[in-house]
Amino acid sequence: MIVNQHAFASSLVGGVDNASAAEKNISEILTHVFKHAAPHKAVVVFDTACELANALTQAYRNCLPEAHFVDFDKHTPVEVLAVLADLTESDLVVLVQSTNFRLEAFRIRVELFKRGLKVIEHPHLSRMVGAEVGYYIDALAYDPQYFRGVGEQLKAIINQAQTGCIDSGGDAFPEARLMIGSAFESAKLNVGDYSEMPNVGGQFPIGEVFTEARDLEAVNGRVRIFAFGDTQYKVNRPAIPITLIVERGQVVATEDSTPQFDAVLANIRADEQVVWLREIGFGLNRAFSKDRSVSDIGSYERMCGVHLSLGAKHGIYGKPNFKRGDGKYHIDVFAVTERVTLDEQVVYRDGAWCVG
Repeated sequence: MIVNQHAFASSLVGGVDNASAAEKNISEILTHVFKHAAPHKAVVVFDTACELANALTQAYRNCLPEAHFVDFDKHTPVEVLAVLADLTESDLVVLVQSTNFRLEAFRIRVELFKRGLKVIEHPHLSRMVGAEVGYYIDALAYDPQYFRGVGEQLKAIINQAQTGCIDSGGDAFPEARLMIGSAFESAKLNVGDYSEMPNVGGQFPIGEVFTEARDLEAVNGRVRIFAFGDTQYKVNRPAIPITLIVERGQVVATEDSTPQFDAVLANIRADEQVVWLREIGFGLNRAFSKDRSVSDIGSYERMCGVHLSLGAKHGIYGKPNFKRGDGKYHIDVFAVTERVTLDEQVVYRDGAWCVG
């Protein structure tokens, strides 16, 4: 299956307005991902502090007319929690947040999952303004055949591969190759299929397959990045790509860096001594691209392409000499991606995944 990223993105521009698109996309999520229907209840906790939060809340009102809507800013945390306490297993909670709701000491999504509730979380919406509002709404579109089909095929290839290469230079920068000389950890999916998962839901938009090298020290070479998560958890796009020089799984030097990226590396080294490269993320969401980005790093990491994480923190994969909870940093960086190969198979080129 070869899906052209550019054709998909261009089809979104100049299409339906944001309100209509939001309602359509959320309806698809509720139907195809969550299969929400009576007699199960729904509660939508929202605020009105930004344009995107208002647009999503209205879309949920249209799609869930029987839901209980709670304005976070007009109720105390105790009152909000009391509404949620009335829900039972397989009911739905939607959190539409301009920032990030603080309801108790623990992350509210984790506590809701413990009760068997389904959760859709939209955090940090105030970071998206202007054209980014439309990009985010477009990224909520759910195509089950694409997300699940490409996701499952990528997972199968990753789980069999013994080596990989991320080409971020093409013919212009032939030295920019990141070589993964190791098999990969079992790939994880975030494609809207929760049938074999303990929890139903998470942060939206979705669309990602992720893994990491089984042997972190087998990762070497150079990778050019066009964006990174800065110290404010926002997407920072330098004027020219920054080259990371990786030796035995660690970033040991850079070229064309910026003060903002130097600050990220300095923070990691101050607390962790070295900068490990861990997650290898294959984003599937075709509404986000190198040229079609949003400011929130947690949303943009679904971008159709490759992102990597810097820092020792990765709770999914345990490693010898890495104690869970020891790592403090997991900073996403986004690779200029000309081509991705796993063993000898090309799985990404020309801005699209080409598997199957």
